[in-house]
Amino acid sequence: MRVGLVCAHAGPTGTERTATAGTHEHVARVAAELTGLGHEVRVYERREDPAAEDTVEVDGYRIERVPVGPASRTPTARLVSYVPEYGRWLSERWSDGWAPEIVHGHFWLGGLAAANAVRTTDIPVVQTFHSLGAEQLRHLGRDYDGPGERIPLELALTRAVDMAVAQCTEEVDELTRMGLHRAAVTVVPAGVDTERFHPDGEAVSRDRRSRILAVGGLGPRHGHDDLIRAMRLVGDAELVIAGGPPAESLGNHAEARRLGELARRCGVGGRVRLVGAVPYEQMPAWYRSADVVACTPRYASAGRVPLEAMACGVPVVGYAFGGITDAVLDEVTGRLVPTGDVRGLGIALRRLLADDAGRFAYGHAAVDRVRCSYTWDRTAGALERLYERVVRLRRPAEN
Repeated sequence: MRVGLVCAHAGPTGTERTATAGTHEHVARVAAELTGLGHEVRVYERREDPAAEDTVEVDGYRIERVPVGPASRTPTARLVSYVPEYGRWLSERWSDGWAPEIVHGHFWLGGLAAANAVRTTDIPVVQTFHSLGAEQLRHLGRDYDGPGERIPLELALTRAVDMAVAQCTEEVDELTRMGLHRAAVTVVPAGVDTERFHPDGEAVSRDRRSRILAVGGLGPRHGHDDLIRAMRLVGDAELVIAGGPPAESLGNHAEARRLGELARRCGVGGRVRLVGAVPYEQMPAWYRSADVVACTPRYASAGRVPLEAMACGVPVVGYAFGGITDAVLDEVTGRLVPTGDVRGLGIALRRLLADDAGRFAYGHAAVDRVRCSYTWDRTAGALERLYERVVRLRRPAEN
């Protein structure tokens, strides 16, 4: 099958791929896995580097860079006006030679470009939003900073696609509230690279204190405030926060300084450490160095961080919502507490850190859960079956 994957942003380079690389890490792995299953895959992304090649072969699939908009990193809000041009470029490209049998849009701008490109054809469109503006607004409130056009355009996009791929069950509910029929939504969670994320291997050095690891950018939406406040109930343990700007820039980063001040006010300044950006390749060693990984964002459509931690044999304590709820089995692979329950979070962390046998059991169950249900070959297989079904529905067999 010929598959076109459409993104609006360029993928990160090798030096930019950090712990928080998300959508493009997902798209790249989907492309590679589908190629391995025998499909012909092309990834379309906007050209952001004027020196980059027009096309490049990676892991058997082709990346085509679309010359639309400024040839530089551009805020999402400024890219909205280029969506029609992106769609026209794709349509012209596909009318002259190679054309996909199915198109899969990623993120809302990629989906809009894909839908624009196929509107006069019989090519079906599958869409993965990766996050939804309406959900972000509800969870983040005043901290929501998405473009004003995003929510109405995402609503319009749900009317234009054949099938939406949700990454967790909570997202299914949101998409049906937006008007999609339940039969037009299917859950296909992101996979985990179990050859990279596994219990055996090096771990980042640490002292004798228990270690809680949190992974994510620096900002109110990542929930680090709650973790820092919860540390007052945990006892003699350290909280390591990985993510954000490079370590050498943390001193000039407003959010890093604010979190440091909050830790001092809470009396845990000596037990909270921000390490800044961590290369993605080093994340397994960071996960293995932790006794517990804490996941407390205010919004999480996918459970990538808890799943990567679980694949490394580390139990997770997290807020019970979104992709975290789907990933973590409460009292089997970790503990779940209600969102915003700082006291419950602190108690859950303290009890798990004090329970060596419990952490051992949770860790083993976590590895089994990931290997049985969250590998990339399972994700690719589910997408392959979905594509085949959508193509059959759009082009029924002739009698």
